[in-house]
Amino acid sequence: MVRISKEAIQELRSRTGVSVMAVKKVLEEAGGDMERALELLKGEANEMASKKAQRQTKAGIIQSYVHGGKIGVLVELRTETDFVAKNPEFQNFGREIAMQIAASDPADVAELLKTDYIRNPAVKVSDFLKEAIGKFGENIEVSRFARLEL
Repeated sequence: MVRISKEAIQELRSRTGVSVMAVKKVLEEAGGDMERALELLKGEANEMASKKAQRQTKAGIIQSYVHGGKIGVLVELRTETDFVAKNPEFQNFGREIAMQIAASDPADVAELLKTDYIRNPAVKVSDFLKEAIGKFGENIEVSRFARLEL
């Protein structure tokens, strides 16, 4: 078994937001290879999103974003519990989605999920959403949004 350093655990945790125990387990499985561990976490996030997709989202937030006083977005994000909805990291996730909508001007939620994520074009917004589901451990959905532009 490969010994995983505290620094490696901290780095992967800071990059992903996943729990310490999950990060340690994945690093051990990847033999200490950071990139392989990221790939494994991505696979686990996809699997978790599939399992949680049927769970009801009864809580959530409405997040806003205004870009330069010319573009404004309101987005409704749904999750399973208020515990996650009130989490500052979840609220930041909502702001990222609102910024994505401002930048990409999608016609609807389905189109939004297919767009390249503005902060990492190698990732689709749907993948960014799956990562959030893995991070927060609850089903999350972008239920609707409104975008206004002068």
